[in-house]
Amino acid sequence: MNSAPRLWLLRHGPVECADGLCYGASDVHASEQHSRDIALRVAGELPSGVEFYASPLSRCAQLALMLEALRPDLQAQFDTRITEMDFGGWEGMAWNDIPRAEFDGWLANFAAARPGGSGESTNAFMARVGDAYDSWRASGRDAAWVTHAGVMRAVLLLHQGVRKVERADRWPTRAIAMGELMLIEAA
Repeated sequence: MNSAPRLWLLRHGPVECADGLCYGASDVHASEQHSRDIALRVAGELPSGVEFYASPLSRCAQLALMLEALRPDLQAQFDTRITEMDFGGWEGMAWNDIPRAEFDGWLANFAAARPGGSGESTNAFMARVGDAYDSWRASGRDAAWVTHAGVMRAVLLLHQGVRKVERADRWPTRAIAMGELMLIEAA
């Protein structure tokens, strides 16, 4: 094992819902065929002995279980800290149908506003993902997470030492493809 622990982040596959839908914490399913294709592609890229975690949402759990079937040394532990952000009342709505004033209000108070009126604030989300990130760092062990694009972006910030995001323009805009595998190495 490397002296610095490594974290592999794997985004779930394409989901089976309408394009443009806000589905953060909603349990939408991923395409079984796409998940299988992703599992076959990445199974050999994860090292032996890696601690293996997955979001319990079905789009991640399905992929994690497929990886387990291919790699019996990977035994998924499900961790709610690496689930996607909860968008409250916006869950299940088309992003384009969210009232502009509500969306702008969230962006204006990006750190603390609760999207959809009852969702998770950005800084609460960062704290939750940060807790999982800190646990990985403290373990000193390589790990892999089957997770979501929002979690992956949060980890990119955490890796840069950013624990809170006060403004929307500070949130990473990097595109993260379905099934993308990203490697983070502890400093």
